[in-house]
Amino acid sequence: MLAPGGEVFLLRSDNSEVGVHWTMPGGGLEPGESPREGAGRELREETGWPDIEPGPLLCTWEHDFTWHGIPVRQHEHIYLATGPLRGPHGDVSAVHRTDGILEWRWWTPDDLTAADADPLWPPQLPELLAAVRDRWLTGDTTGVEAVELGYVPNGTPAGGR
Repeated sequence: MLAPGGEVFLLRSDNSEVGVHWTMPGGGLEPGESPREGAGRELREETGWPDIEPGPLLCTWEHDFTWHGIPVRQHEHIYLATGPLRGPHGDVSAVHRTDGILEWRWWTPDDLTAADADPLWPPQLPELLAAVRDRWLTGDTTGVEAVELGYVPNGTPAGGR
């Protein structure tokens, strides 16, 4: 989720494989859901925002983690979306508790590339967003082509940090 000033909305989580990290809203698919439908549902569940829909696909990638004691290799689809700079709407605390979300915040482009920034997932997120941010925020979605990151092992450092 990008705000008009180029900020990106991220959620802070902690798990045994990755540790404390920041990621975009997301999760698993329900039976019969497409990746785009699942992204929209997860965005609504984790933010309470009923008015934001996923836009173009930014990237896909795979990674391993443990979800409620079950090892998972997840193939993720990350979509671009825009909306106002705001906090979650309504009470999303139960979803955050279940999903292990510790907090949320808006990150500026400079925050994303700071040398002392917390880990981001996927680690390539700053570079992916930098490549499309300016065009996407002006409504020019031409040339926004999804990047396939492949399998990203845990412990992969963020690019350039």
